[in-house]
Amino acid sequence: MASWHGLLAKSVPTLVTGLVGAAAYEALRKTTAKVSLRKATVATTAWGLRGLRSAERKAQQGSEQARLTLADVIAEAKERIGEDVSLSAVAGERHDHDH
Repeated sequence: MASWHGLLAKSVPTLVTGLVGAAAYEALRKTTAKVSLRKATVATTAWGLRGLRSAERKAQQGSEQARLTLADVIAEAKERIGEDVSLSAVAGERHDHDH
């Protein structure tokens, strides 16, 4: 199950990039006659960057969800075998910085 989440997290940015590229190509093709090539290129690049940022955020959210799910499974397994479960051991090392 965890590998499926990893595969999904890795494939989402690629899919979004492809969709953004196709949409950008169509928009560029339609607006080339109306707008200068440089303006169209800048606009297309801006759309691509927006799509990339969105895909990056979604991938980070997916990987964080997978990490939390795995921590829950490990904690439950430790409880089941009678080991003491501390939050710091399950969540990983303690951070000295703000998020």
